[in-house]
Amino acid sequence: MDTSLHAALEKTEFTGDHSNPIHFPKLLSHSTSEPPMALATASLRRLSLFTFSPSQSHAPQTLISLVRKRNPTLLTLRYFSSPFRPLCSASPFASLRTSGPSKELYLYNTMTRTKEQFEPRDPSKVGMYVCGVTPYDFSHIGHARAYVTFDVLFRYLQYLGYDVCYVRNFTDIDDKIIARAKESNEDPLSISARYCDEFHFDMSALQCLPPTYEPRVSDHIDQIIDMIKKIIENDCAYVVDGDVYYSVDKFPAYGRLSGRSLEDNRAGERVAVDQRKRNPADFALWKAAKEGEPSWESPWGQGRPGWHIECSAMSYVYLGHTIDIHGGGQDLIFPHHENEIAQSCAACKESSVRFWVHNGFVNVDKEKMSKSLKNFTTIRQVMELYHALALRFFLLGTHYRTTINYSREQLDTASDRLFYIYQTLHECEVLLSAEEKPIAAEDSPPKTSECLQKLNRELRVCMSDDLHTPMVLSALSDPLKRINDLLHTRKGRREERRMESLCALERQLRVVLGILGLMPASYAEILQQLREKALVRAGLTEAQVLEKIEERTSARIQKQYERSDEIRRELEARGISLMDNPDGTSWRPTSPLPVEELQTTTS
Repeated sequence: MDTSLHAALEKTEFTGDHSNPIHFPKLLSHSTSEPPMALATASLRRLSLFTFSPSQSHAPQTLISLVRKRNPTLLTLRYFSSPFRPLCSASPFASLRTSGPSKELYLYNTMTRTKEQFEPRDPSKVGMYVCGVTPYDFSHIGHARAYVTFDVLFRYLQYLGYDVCYVRNFTDIDDKIIARAKESNEDPLSISARYCDEFHFDMSALQCLPPTYEPRVSDHIDQIIDMIKKIIENDCAYVVDGDVYYSVDKFPAYGRLSGRSLEDNRAGERVAVDQRKRNPADFALWKAAKEGEPSWESPWGQGRPGWHIECSAMSYVYLGHTIDIHGGGQDLIFPHHENEIAQSCAACKESSVRFWVHNGFVNVDKEKMSKSLKNFTTIRQVMELYHALALRFFLLGTHYRTTINYSREQLDTASDRLFYIYQTLHECEVLLSAEEKPIAAEDSPPKTSECLQKLNRELRVCMSDDLHTPMVLSALSDPLKRINDLLHTRKGRREERRMESLCALERQLRVVLGILGLMPASYAEILQQLREKALVRAGLTEAQVLEKIEERTSARIQKQYERSDEIRRELEARGISLMDNPDGTSWRPTSPLPVEELQTTTS
C-alpha cells in the first residue's frame, strides 16, 4: 500500500452500529473464514471514502476497490446489519443550501414520453437505479455522459432535500467479459474486477459521487436464481436443456417502453439466435454452463445469469418492487429495459418504475460512439490531454437527452471556459483571504443581491425543468462578470461593501458548481493542472514558453514588433495566450487559434 494512502487511511474514521467509530486498519485486520466478497451485497452497505480529493490519482472510491487492487485475498469483512455512514454530512449540500428550495422537479419520462412532475413514493426519500458498465475494457465518453448525467440528478435531488438511495451495478459476468478473458488467457472475474477499479478511477476524476450501493452480478447469484424461480412458477418462463427463457407472449404490455410491437422484435445484438425458443424474441434468464466459462449451481444445472435478469434482481434487493427513477443510456431502452419490465412484473405483479430516465448518445462524425462500432474514445484517452472536469463541463453543455457530437474543438472551448471560471474565483479567494476581519456575506449591496437572486432563480428554474444544465452554465456569466468588475475595474474597486459582494458571490457560485459537480478541491490546484494539460496539448514545456516570452520581450524592446506579434500568434495557434501587464508578461491556456484566422492575421 502507498505510504501516503496508508497514512491517510489511519486517520479515517467511519460510524457503524450505534455511531461507534470504526477505524479502517481494524476493519482490514478483522479475520473470517468466509471467502472474499464484494462490499456492496445485500448484507453490506457501500462504504464511501469521502476523505480523498478527486484530484488524487490514487484515491479509491470504495473499500472493495482498494482491497481488490492491493491484495485480492485481504477482504475479510464480516456482515453488518446496519449501514456505515461517513462522519461528514450525508448530503454534500446540506451546509450549502440557502433558503429552502422548492422540491418541484419535472423530468422527462420515457414511458409516457412527456415531462412530468416528479413525485417519489416516499415524500422524503428517492430510490434510483442506474444500469452500470460491463467492465471488460476502459470506459468511453458515452459512459461518462451517462454517469455524469445521473450524478447531477443525484446531487440535485440531495440539494432539494431528498434522502437518495442511489444504486448503480456492475455487470461483471457477461459474454464480452468471457470473450476478452479467452483472448488474454485470464480469469473472467479477475478481468472484470480490474476494470471495475479502472471505472472507479475515471468516475473519481470526473467527480461523480459514489452511489449508495454498487452491487455486482457475481455477488447476487442467489437472488437472481430466486427471481427466476418465481418467474417459472408464474408460468412466464420455460427450461430448455439447462437454459431458462422468458416467454414474451406471456406479457401483453411487452414493447410499451420502446414503442415496438411484438412483431417488430427479433433477436438483438447481445442475444444469440436459438431455434429452441418458442418465440424469437424470448430472452435468456439463465444460460447453461459451457466449458471454460464461470458457472454456478442452480435448479436447472450449472450455469450463469442472462444479461437482463441481473438488474431486476439487484434493484429489488436494494430498492424493493417500486423504484422512483430507473436510468441509463438510450441504447438500453430496448432490449434491456424492456426485458427488465417484463421479467420484474412476471416475478411480482406489483413491480413498477415511476420514472424511466434516459440520456442521449455521444456521436462521432454523426455515428453513435460505442465499443461495438470501434469508434470510441476512452475517458482515459481524453484525460491524457484534458482535465477530467473539462470533459464534464463539455458534457453538461448539452441537455442530457440531446445527442452530443464529440470533438477536440469542443473540449478546447470547455477547458478554456473552466480556466476563466476558476481563475476568477481564485483571484476572489486570494483577495478575501487577505482580510483580517470576518466578512458578512449577507450584507451585500442591492446590485449584488439582485445578481444573486437572478442566479438562484435561474438555478431552480433550469434544473427543475428536466435538468437543463446548459442554461445553468450560461447563468454563471453575470456573477462572474460582476466579480471581475469588482476585482479589476476602477469603478468596481471603489464600490461600497465591495468585499461583502465578493464574499457573497463566491459563496453562491460554490453552491452552483457543487450541484453541477464542477467544484474543485482547490482553485489554485486545478488552475495548475489545466495549465499542465495545455502544455501537453501544445507540445511544449513551461520553460520553452518562458523562453518565447523572453524572446518576445526582447523583440519589443528592440521595436521588432512584427517578430513580437509572430511569437504571440505562434503560441496562440498552440493554445497558449500571452497577457501583458505592468509586472511583465504571463501566459494562460486558451482555445488554439484556428488556422484560417492565423493566416488572416499573418497576411
